Amino acid sequence: MFAELMKSNPVLGYWLIAFAISTLIIGVYTGYFKARKIQPKGFKWRMVRTEAIVAVINVSVSSAILLFITTWLTKNGFIVNNNAPTAWWVIALEYAGAFLAFDTWFYWFHRLMHREPIYTWVHKVHHWSTSPNFMTNLSENPLESVINGGFVPLFLAAFTVHKETAILLTSTQVFMGFYVHSGYELFPRWWNKTWLTKWFITATFHDQHHRYFTVNFGGYTTIWDRICGTNRPKFEADFDKIKTRPIRKIAADTGVGEAEAA
Repeated sequence: MFAELMKSNPVLGYWLIAFAISTLIIGVYTGYFKARKIQPKGFKWRMVRTEAIVAVINVSVSSAILLFITTWLTKNGFIVNNNAPTAWWVIALEYAGAFLAFDTWFYWFHRLMHREPIYTWVHKVHHWSTSPNFMTNLSENPLESVINGGFVPLFLAAFTVHKETAILLTSTQVFMGFYVHSGYELFPRWWNKTWLTKWFITATFHDQHHRYFTVNFGGYTTIWDRICGTNRPKFEADFDKIKTRPIRKIAADTGVGEAEAA
């Protein structure tokens, strides 16, 4: 998706790159990221190196398998994109349906992967890290990646949607995967307090799944966890504790300066 953006609008693309880099610099300089680390003492370079090796193996194998599946389904006419112009709300409805469908797919397969012997054979590698980082997102058994990533080609084979919907669906999988494994809580403090936003998971929500194993299985939303009683009761209280950590104090501890808490 980003490659297409760079081709069609390079100015916007470079602006987004500059925005991302400047945001990272400001976040480090002010102490914001340090204040919003979910498990402040959880980062281990040894674990990152191990996960990086697993990630290379996983991406190499699972990407080849998923590419083969997608190519075969496309060549044989199972996947057909609707390229006709349409209104934005049609894309929104298609995307909402795909979003909820993947959330259901992920939740139940995720719970299945926590049952033995499937856990040991498939999911255990991903749980080596009890304090996730960006690399944890890719550190998993290739079979698990095929199960999760296989949703997209199967969904596109079952339903004919517009190209824009397919791009949004794939982009959401990538973004959410890295965000929930980032180890940093970036969503605002009010996120779990409004009726609309409280249904969507945060990094803290999934971080606690890695820490406690038997709770918070949802991929995009908390809906199935709430229905099935698998959400951690103290999740919202823990979220508040992270968001109320004073950035001013943490920044001062590093000798950087002071900033108001956000």
